[in-house]
Formats: sequence, structure tokens, C-alpha cells
Amino acid sequence: MNNSIKNSQLFLVAIFAVMLLHSCAPTKKIRKENTAVPETFLHKNVDTLNTAKTEWRTFFSDPYLISLIDTALLHNQELNIMLQSVDMFKNQIQAKKGEYLPFVNIFAGAEVEKVGEHTRNGSVEKQLEIDGKEFPEPLTNYSVGLSASWELDIWKKLRNEKKAAVYEYLASVEGKNFMVTTLVSEIADTYYELMALDNQLDIVNQNLDIQKNALRIVKLQKEAAKTTELAVRRFQAEVLKNQSEKYEIEQKIVVIEHKINFLTGQKPQHVHRKSKEFLTTKIDTMYAGVPIQLLQNRPDIRKVELELAASKLNTKVARANFYPSVGIKAGVGLESFKSKFLTNTPESLAYSLAGDLIGPLINRNAIKAAYKNASDQQLQTIFEYEKTILSAYIEVENGLSNIQNLKKIYNLKANQVQMLTESIALSTRLFKSARADYLEVLLTQREALDAKIALIETKKEQLIANIHIYKSLGGGWK
Repeated sequence: MNNSIKNSQLFLVAIFAVMLLHSCAPTKKIRKENTAVPETFLHKNVDTLNTAKTEWRTFFSDPYLISLIDTALLHNQELNIMLQSVDMFKNQIQAKKGEYLPFVNIFAGAEVEKVGEHTRNGSVEKQLEIDGKEFPEPLTNYSVGLSASWELDIWKKLRNEKKAAVYEYLASVEGKNFMVTTLVSEIADTYYELMALDNQLDIVNQNLDIQKNALRIVKLQKEAAKTTELAVRRFQAEVLKNQSEKYEIEQKIVVIEHKINFLTGQKPQHVHRKSKEFLTTKIDTMYAGVPIQLLQNRPDIRKVELELAASKLNTKVARANFYPSVGIKAGVGLESFKSKFLTNTPESLAYSLAGDLIGPLINRNAIKAAYKNASDQQLQTIFEYEKTILSAYIEVENGLSNIQNLKKIYNLKANQVQMLTESIALSTRLFKSARADYLEVLLTQREALDAKIALIETKKEQLIANIHIYKSLGGGWK
């Protein structure tokens, strides 16, 4: 008897050893991600002062803009869709956590069975008695109890799946933060674009007044035979041209207002803004810090970093599928052919305990393919991580250069506007005294209008450039 038990144990150990040896999983060496960045940005001294640490409520000073952003963070549909996705990732953590804990179920059942008399079971039952009575026909059975199953996580497969779910949840949170930065940036961009259009409309209206006054002068000169009908027609055409531009700008204002309402999750309505203060809006100094801070401040970089951590764990999970799994099943309860006997113990007591060892032996192609896919996914995420870091660094470099050049452009255009504005009055006086023809007056007015609109565009680009560098540095989500 002892030899039989010993032989059975040796046999089981031998089977386990064969399965373990056969389950040796392939290993694919994956290179480590490269997170190196330059020590400083081009033409910038080493300084850790970083505008990205400024909260967006402090970064923006316009109360109307702050109100729009607040509304968007509550009602923007895309952001709310993202929040639901974050919540679903959170639910996955709970699901994965439950997988490596024992599953315990409660059960209750009732059944009835009648077998044929001319069968083995029927013949046996015909000869049986229960409590001195004839075997019941049909046979009923009642049961109630608990059943449990548990897969032993000896290879950390289930725990790694849970950790991967945690990283994926954290990555989704960073994805939500990046969406917030994008939303804040887009609302601010659109808000300043709307203010710029308001100012362009004011310039066109002012220019229309000047041109209508010039048209009146030309008509008077024509009556005095100092000019021709051609000059009158040219001035009338210029007035009509600017009136059409006025309606074009008004339509653009309607479209931009509706875009802001869409971003804030509201129905079409007037958007309050401080357009008269547009050209005097202060351009704050931006502090870029050092490139290494991008890895800490930018949500999109942190998102990919967490996705990479999850992909590493997923590769381990895929590799663990090559190893045998160990499971335990158990049950305990009461069982009887009559319900009144269910409480009679130990006669009605029933229990079971079983363990199993299952491992892949033949045709492991699906497991190999899953492992290769997980490895490729990890390598793909490494490339994505490196690309995001490089893209972030280049974004900041471009933004810093753009801010410097826009400042120079704005100063030059401001001087140009001043000179052309003075030229309008001068050309009008010369025209009245017949020392300049009407073409010079028209050209001067047109150049002045174009220069003023270009100045407004440059101011808008300056404000938007500051917003973009703020976003590129990792600000705007808190």
C-alpha cells in the first residue's frame, strides 16, 4: 500500500517536471527606452523656473475667458466622454483584482430522475433500500451549500494583469489631463481669435468712415471740375469692397461664437469678451525651465510612460501562459433525496476537494503568437514614448523661437501702422490742394487698412503663441 502511494507521488512529480520543462517560454530581448533630453533649450540659460507650474486660473487674467473655461470643464461633451472612459478603466482594476481571489458561490438545487428499469442503474436501484424502505421512484434530490474555485497565482500572471490595469487607469487619467490642456488651449485660442475679429471689424468700420468722407470730397471736386468721374467710381468701388469685407468678418464672428458655444457645451448665444482691451493685453514672460521637466509636467508624456509600464506587465502575462496553471475546487453542503432530511447531519453532509494542474503541451501557436504580439506592443510603446518626448522638446523650441520673432514683428508692424495712419491725413490734404492724385489717396488708405489688420493678426498670434508654449511646457490641466 505504501509503495503504491509512493509510486503515485513519484508519477505526479514526474508529470509536473515534464510539463514544467516543456513549458519553458521563449524570451524576446527588448531594448530599454531612451529618455535622454538636452540639458537646456537652445539659447536659454539653465533655469528651473517653469511657467507650466502656474495654474491656468492664474495664467489667464480675463474673467470672461476664465468663465468660459470653467463652463467647458463642466459641460464639454468630449471631456465628459473621456471621464466615462477613465471610470471604465477604474472598473477594470476591480475586475482584475477579483480574478486572483477565490470565487465562492452559494447554490441550491432540486432535481428528479427516473431511469429505465431494464438498465444497469435501473436494475441496481430495484435491489436497493433506503432506511428499510423501497428505493424511491422517481428519485428526487435536494441540495444546498457553497462551492469555491481558486487559481493559484504562482507565476504572478493575475497580479500582473491587475497591476497593468492600474497603470492603464493612471494612463487614462493622464489622457484626461492632456485633453483638459487641449480644451483650455483651444478655448483661449478661439476667444482671442474672436477678439481679433472684433478689432478688425472696428478697423474696417473706421476705414469705411474715412473712405466715405474721401468719396464726399472727390464728388465735390468733380463738381468743381478738379477731378473726373473715374476718381469717383474708384472711391465708390473701394467703399463697396470694404463693406463686403465687413460682412465677411461679421460672418466669421458668428462662426467663432458658435464654436466657443460648442466647446463649452452650450446652445448658440452671445459670448461676452473684452475686445476693446485686445491690443493692450499684456504678453507675459514665459519661463521654459529645463527639458527634463517635460517628462514630469506634460500629461501626454506621462500617459505614454504609464502605457509602457502596462505593456511590460502584459508581456510578462503573455509569457506566463506558457507555464502550467494550478487550480483548486472545493464544495461543502447538504444533500438528500427528501427535503426533510437536509438538516440531518452528518448523514446529509456532502463535501468535495480537488486540485488540477493544466499546462500547454502540444500546439502552442496561439500562445506564442500572443507573446510575440505583447512583445511587439511593448516595443511599439517604447517608440511612441520616445517620439512623444522628442515631439515635446521640438514643440517648446519652436514656441520659444516663435515668441521672440513675433515680438520683433509686432514692434515693426506697430511702427508701420503709425506711419501709414499719419500718411492718410497727409495724402488727403495733398489731394485737396491738388498736389496728389486720387490713386495715392486710395493706395495709402488700403495700405493703412491692411497694416492695421496685420497688426491685429500679429497680436493674436502673440497671445496664441503664449498659450501654445504654456501647453507645450505641460501647463493648463490644473
